[in-house]
Amino acid sequence: MKFLLLDLPGLISTVVIGGLIYYFGGLFALQFLALMIVFLLAGVFVTKYDYERKRELAVFEHERSWENVLANGIVPALCVVAFAFDARFFGAFIGAVAAIMADKFGSELGVLGGEPFSLLNLKKVKPGISGAVSLLGLFVSFDGAAFIGFASYFLFPSHFTLVHVLIIALVGFAGSIADSLAGVPESKGIGSKSTTNIICALAGAAIGYFVIQ
Repeated sequence: MKFLLLDLPGLISTVVIGGLIYYFGGLFALQFLALMIVFLLAGVFVTKYDYERKRELAVFEHERSWENVLANGIVPALCVVAFAFDARFFGAFIGAVAAIMADKFGSELGVLGGEPFSLLNLKKVKPGISGAVSLLGLFVSFDGAAFIGFASYFLFPSHFTLVHVLIIALVGFAGSIADSLAGVPESKGIGSKSTTNIICALAGAAIGYFVIQ
């Protein structure tokens, strides 16, 4: 069973995370959920984009399960839980979502062009290798974070101006860089894609906590 690239455990995990966000989101519950839905739908789109080329490169992920859902969703969900007790976690939530969106754009679209190079030794590597980036990947990562910035601008019009869109984009981009750096030890067998995703979200949340208000 697949829905939006999720198998049944992945779908159940998505519902649980959505329930946490709705329960603890307070007055912003619907907006928080809407932003996560924006991430989910945009993530599905970029994952399916040019899938034939991705299959040729052996980097196409045709189905996601609960591990992927938790790796991307647990930090934003916990930020919303914390927001119920500390309003500054509002910015942490936005930063976490911007970071995982930046990573999603970078990993799914960045493999389609450019010459990736390892952050470990700056040598060229095959597309899809953890700990590697390309100029295209960096560009689309920023675009992904900016996409969340614009979505936040429309979902929270009383909180954000267009200047905040740029701030959110930079925060998300920084989170995606943290993901790439965490991918260096992953490429050596230390950690996994899930751990790098969590690090990405944590980095975005930590920066967002201080700079997005």
